[in-house]
Formats: sequence, structure tokens, C-alpha cells
Amino acid sequence: TQRVMANVRERQRTQSLNEAFAALRKIIPTLPSDKLSKIQTLKLAARYIDFLYQVLQSDELDSKMASCSYVAHERLSYAFSVWRME
Repeated sequence: TQRVMANVRERQRTQSLNEAFAALRKIIPTLPSDKLSKIQTLKLAARYIDFLYQVLQSDELDSKMASCSYVAHERLSYAFSVWRME
């Protein structure tokens, strides 16, 4: 029974990890051709965080963009996709 319980815990851990990666993939702007592995997802997330940090540091967000979160998200997604390709 200990082995069975360990297997259950491992399945739950794996499911939880997969759900976290699915949530992360929804947040990170991706290209239509992207089919990312877990390590690629983590690396891209790190690059996206760096990109967002650079945007904040360069103060590119004007008050109009910040006032509309959907437009801001779309513009950031597009800018990140372009930045990624450089």
C-alpha cells in the first residue's frame, strides 16, 4: 500500500506540474508555430520576464497604454514576438 500511495502522490505531483506549465503557456506570448517543451517554456518565460523588465526600465508604457489592459497586453505580445526574432 505504501507503493500505491507513493504512485498516487507522484501522479498528483505530475498533474499539478503539468497544470502549472499549461497556465504558464497561456501567459507567455507565443508564435503559432511554437510547440514548446517544458524546458523551452521555462526559458521563454525567463526571456519574457527580461523583456518586460526592459520595457519597464525604458519607460515605454505611456499612460494611455497602461489604461487599457487588453491593448497593452496585445502590444506587449506583439513587441515580444518581434524582440524574440531579433
